[in-house]
Amino acid sequence: MDGNNILIAEIIVIIIGICYCIYCIHCFLKSPFTYPYFIHHFDVSGKRNPDIEDLIDRFIIDKNFYVIQQYNETIQRWKFACKKRIYSSLLKKYRIQQYRDCLDDNHAFIFYMTRMQTRYKQQNYVKTTYDVPIVVSKFSCSYEYLENRNEQLRNIDYECTLREYHSANQRKLLTKKLRKEIMIRDNYTCQICGKYMPDEVGLHVDHIIPVSKGGKTIPSNLQILCSKCNGSKSNKA
Repeated sequence: MDGNNILIAEIIVIIIGICYCIYCIHCFLKSPFTYPYFIHHFDVSGKRNPDIEDLIDRFIIDKNFYVIQQYNETIQRWKFACKKRIYSSLLKKYRIQQYRDCLDDNHAFIFYMTRMQTRYKQQNYVKTTYDVPIVVSKFSCSYEYLENRNEQLRNIDYECTLREYHSANQRKLLTKKLRKEIMIRDNYTCQICGKYMPDEVGLHVDHIIPVSKGGKTIPSNLQILCSKCNGSKSNKA
């Protein structure tokens, strides 16, 4: 090997050494903190104009708030571990700043609405379909926001979403599905005279506290009445 080749080889080794040092410094100075976001997806395929806060309420109503509570505890444990790491670091002030920059408690809980989109692929002249989830909306909030929402839902015994509870058109909320649920719950029986109506003929789903007087379309304010008793009740209202 002549002198030029030796010189070139030495320069290459030096460059590689410098690059490795820069890489090591970058890794050493890089923030070790990654905020542990809670992420949940709602599949809204086939739903028209879904409301993401309504979906969050349903998530809580379905006894999932404990999942949110547990994840909040995970975030608190992560914070504690970060502070321990900062305490033992050689670059305390630098790490503290990185930790503060990483914190994002106001957006700790992230909810996505997704729709399944059909796509196509062709192989060996055969065309097949497959579904891909596409994000159509994103909502982020703090644990305190969800805690407050859970408290409001608890106050109405988790009977409906907050949007439904405060809706100006309560009669519109009496869906076929809810009607059926009330019929089954009350065993197709008039709650005043006791008439049994399994064929559903002459059967009415009545608001105990009338909508006109602030009654809500929630299970605890609904009952089954026969047409005669419902008419008598209306006359007295």
